[in-house]
Amino acid sequence: MIELSRKQIRIDGEPRVVMAGEVHYFRVARDEWEQRLDLCVEAGLTAVASYIPWIFHELPDGSIDVEGRTRPERDVAAFVDLCAERGLMFVARPGPFVMAELKNEGIPHRVYREHPEVVPSGWDGAPTTSSTVDYLQPAFLEETARWYAAVMPLLAPRLQPNGGNVVAVQLDNEVGMLAWVTNTPDLTDHLVEHLGRWARERHGGSGPYPVEPGAEGWTQAVRSPEEAWAGALRRDLGEFMRVRFADYVGALRTMAEEHGVVDVPFLVNIHGTEGGSGQPFPIGISQLVSTYSGVPGMVSGSDHYMGEATLSTMSDLYVINAFMDAVHDEDQPLTSLEFEAGSGDYGAGAEMQYDPSTTDLKTRLCLAQGNRLVNYYLFAGGINPMLDEPVGDGNDRLSFTGERHGTAAPVGPEGQRGFAFDATRRTIEAVRANEPWLAVMDEEHDDVELGLVLDAYATEYHHPGSDLMTDAVTDLAAHRGAGQRRALVRSLLMAGYRFGAVHLEERSPRAGSVLVLGAGRYLARAVQERVLAHAEAGGGVLLLGPAPVLDLDGTPCTVLVDALGIEPGEVDRDTGHHYPSVVARGWAAPWPEMRVGWRQELTASRGDVVLTDVYGVVCGVDVPVGSGRVVLLAAELPSSRELFARAVERLGASPGVSTRTPWPGVLTTTTASADGQRALHVINLSGAAMPVEVTVDGQVLAGGPLQVPARSGHLLPLGLGIGGVRVVGGTGEVAGVEDGAIRFRPLLGVGDGPGHVDLAAGTPVRPDDAYTLGEGPEGCVRVTPVDPAAPLTVHLG
Repeated sequence: MIELSRKQIRIDGEPRVVMAGEVHYFRVARDEWEQRLDLCVEAGLTAVASYIPWIFHELPDGSIDVEGRTRPERDVAAFVDLCAERGLMFVARPGPFVMAELKNEGIPHRVYREHPEVVPSGWDGAPTTSSTVDYLQPAFLEETARWYAAVMPLLAPRLQPNGGNVVAVQLDNEVGMLAWVTNTPDLTDHLVEHLGRWARERHGGSGPYPVEPGAEGWTQAVRSPEEAWAGALRRDLGEFMRVRFADYVGALRTMAEEHGVVDVPFLVNIHGTEGGSGQPFPIGISQLVSTYSGVPGMVSGSDHYMGEATLSTMSDLYVINAFMDAVHDEDQPLTSLEFEAGSGDYGAGAEMQYDPSTTDLKTRLCLAQGNRLVNYYLFAGGINPMLDEPVGDGNDRLSFTGERHGTAAPVGPEGQRGFAFDATRRTIEAVRANEPWLAVMDEEHDDVELGLVLDAYATEYHHPGSDLMTDAVTDLAAHRGAGQRRALVRSLLMAGYRFGAVHLEERSPRAGSVLVLGAGRYLARAVQERVLAHAEAGGGVLLLGPAPVLDLDGTPCTVLVDALGIEPGEVDRDTGHHYPSVVARGWAAPWPEMRVGWRQELTASRGDVVLTDVYGVVCGVDVPVGSGRVVLLAAELPSSRELFARAVERLGASPGVSTRTPWPGVLTTTTASADGQRALHVINLSGAAMPVEVTVDGQVLAGGPLQVPARSGHLLPLGLGIGGVRVVGGTGEVAGVEDGAIRFRPLLGVGDGPGHVDLAAGTPVRPDDAYTLGEGPEGCVRVTPVDPAAPLTVHLG
């Protein structure tokens, strides 16, 4: 039995962290399957995931082979069963779209030839430039039903509740992504007609449009909008597509359930990273939120490719996890269905090579934020087979990558251990050793929440000829989420703040908390009203960006600035010969003068000035409103732990964990379980060893600065129940528990001396030449290793 409860994944009642690796059976010769799976076991994985590509299993005559009749690699059940023989769970990803660098993203060529009506046209009727389809076209659904009728009966008897090893099934892949990246909405006649019905219900008639939705002229009004209704159409199209995608995923789920695939989680893969950045990721959440948010049995999973673990990418990853959780219900856990693994050399041309620590550092951050399933993509590479029917596209293979695939993977295309294999194996070993508490712990948060405005990410469609649409998308994309230059999130993380996010279209921040929000000139009236109400009721608001003065459709909306008594003025921008610089005033000072990309003049009728340019033009104010306060910083500020921490503290929230380091590069957070277990997570992203003084709840951890090695992560006990013993504190991560002994990785040193482990008072510890025993705080048994560089094994009893 698989249960999703309290953001945990429980398998037969046991909370688990599922560590999976993507292995594409269709890219590996049948007689090599076992070797690849043996490497999965060697690496410590507990599960294997794989796409099941329709394009690979459909034959030129339109028949479908999933039993291996025409080639042995098509025997899906045999691969799943081989995983089971090795104790590996299986995550099935049957599409219909699978992407995976396959031709047509995994859809057979025949579908497009026989059903041209499924192929969308975009703005002005222009043909789409991708392999996307109108998902709800009856012809596409009928073809998909035929595919599901072939593959789902193989999975049903192998589901975990039926005694098998299939623990989850992903429905489609990256739904809506192709339309987003090409700015080509799926404007088939079928979709535009559906949009018309939806718009009539929303507006009760023609609303902002020149004709009644669905009437003559409606299709032209949608495909080639004029400025008079372009803003409303952009807003409506984003909201409507959420409904349409939900209908599509719901139809897929019904098809799967009709073939007996029930009682396991259905997964939805969320796309959104672009060009090594995670900042656009919530576009995927915005598109797909209605497919899974609050829907029983549905779970979303992240899909992120951001390269090296740096302060920028880790800030993005922190936001990704926080925003995903913000739209989940109380039971839905975080998962990652495509967690970038390997060296980064995807083109086999030695263009890049990530540090081997990258996977480890990213994994640790995600697990600290509550991820319960991580699927390393790609874990094993392979060889792309030839298409059964040549199409003359330059290589006639299944994939557009050529012959070899997965050159960056921990296991290479020919089954060799790759550059990142050993580092990935060590990461998985660390997770497995700490799974009992990672599976049940949640991140502790300070009284701070990051504002999620999903409508600020409904920017996937804008007519290139519309100035209004383009202006709205440009403004929203520049200021949302972590704030320009990631200044909001990166600064607070460096200052030690631990925070989640609040979905502002759906709920208000916690009473009395500090809301931090990156926003631009476009901010929906309902959100402005909610932010204002939070402050009036005694909460704090830190707003970074230009003053909001427009609703999402471009109509004036000054609810927030009017209540604050602020009149926004001109924006002064950085140019090649003009360098706006700002300085802090009042409680924000002292702070060094900083050059900024822009600053906006603010005229405030009350409150305190906290930021000006060098000539005294005000661009930052602290304004009382009701029982609370709003701090508006209207400038493109760099990250600054000092400035932003002062602002949040001024608004009423202090970090429960704080760090002192000689330079930036260390992230810390804490997790806790319902039964009182607790841990500190320390991640050093820098390339240098770092002395880190960590204060938790007002107490300096371990009595001095921890000596944290370069590019390393550590889970340190603050009260863990291990092997019947309570580890009260210490500077070592658990490496394993055996009968009568607890193993720790080499302990972090403290100051100029060795680290230690503190066990609960009265714990019987057998003497050993490898450590000395002493008394720790509150009578604890303190164990100190003789050799600080060696792993520590503490013998009990």
